[in-house]
Amino acid sequence: MDRLLPFAGEHEMFRRSFGQFLDKEIAPYYEQWEKDGIVPREVFKKFGDQGYLCIWLDEEYGGAGGDFLYNVIQTEEINARGLQNVFIRLHGDVVAPYIAAHGTGEQKKKWLPDIAAGTKILAIAMTEPNAGSDLANLQTKAVKQGDHYVINGSKTFISNGMLADLVLVAVRTDPTAKPYKGISLLLVDTTAAGFSRTKLRKIGMHAQDTAELSFVDCKVPVANLIGEENKGFYYMMEKLQQERLIAAYNGVSMARRSLDLTLRYVKERQLFGKTLGEFQNTQFVLAKAATEIEMGQSFADQLTLRHMAGEKVNKEVSMAKYFCCDMAFRVSTDCLQMFGGYGVCEEYPIAKQFTDTRFLTITAGTSEVQLLIIAKELGL
Repeated sequence: MDRLLPFAGEHEMFRRSFGQFLDKEIAPYYEQWEKDGIVPREVFKKFGDQGYLCIWLDEEYGGAGGDFLYNVIQTEEINARGLQNVFIRLHGDVVAPYIAAHGTGEQKKKWLPDIAAGTKILAIAMTEPNAGSDLANLQTKAVKQGDHYVINGSKTFISNGMLADLVLVAVRTDPTAKPYKGISLLLVDTTAAGFSRTKLRKIGMHAQDTAELSFVDCKVPVANLIGEENKGFYYMMEKLQQERLIAAYNGVSMARRSLDLTLRYVKERQLFGKTLGEFQNTQFVLAKAATEIEMGQSFADQLTLRHMAGEKVNKEVSMAKYFCCDMAFRVSTDCLQMFGGYGVCEEYPIAKQFTDTRFLTITAGTSEVQLLIIAKELGL
């Protein structure tokens, strides 16, 4: 099916070269990283050395000034190979834009070149143990004392949490303001006194390090404030549009891999004297999956055009995030069933697709949060 997106010759050249890089430098080692439960930090530098981090960033800071279509290509090529737990996109496409958009000139010069080079790894810390996805009511506090903020509190489910050198932390700087008006963003160096982290064990996404972060009288320079004080909630709402759009593409491309794995399997698997693919039930299940994947991709592509044009499409992006991520887990579940007992054996890639897609309905705002956002936009 022809895409809505205006991929040009340079985009297709990038897709080929990026895919070759993944095949040579990432795929052969990925299974070991899954066993180790973490991606070596040197991998980020490998991406940076090739110019594959923060492609959208201005050249003066180490980027290439590319458009959002490069982000889409990276997401699709990574997931097509089942390498979804190398979280370079969180680093470069979700967190770095906060600094680029709201950082001072001095902050950009200080941090962005190392971020684009992959020598400083980023994470973002919004979610808290008690607040969950309710960002307006987060409780981690930062009190200004002279030329420092002192942070106390905790964050959880933080992707890149163990690898990160710098964490963009959402904190409450004005406890007297309305919940969404008293939040600020501080960039915390993970070597700071009072900062600690603990790795979380998950049922899937093993190579992607997830952590709980703790701040006990953690001192952060006032110079590390990103944007204006008490404007952090608005910055997060602004940037969540792109994060959730990327999440929608994660859903589509991971569902497509589940389908591709299953199509190959059912065409070869013999059962009762014919291939599994010759059974009508198999055909119907996979035909439905293929249809939903195309629907999700078309929707995400349409929103990408509007996002690139500068439109605010928060409601529609929440719809896409909800639909595509929910669809990806449903497709992986149906596809795993086609493999029978083999589907739950770890050496079969479909098992990893099943456990990894389960996270999509939770990350970047749960499906329920997306539905609440949509309902609010409908006036309910």
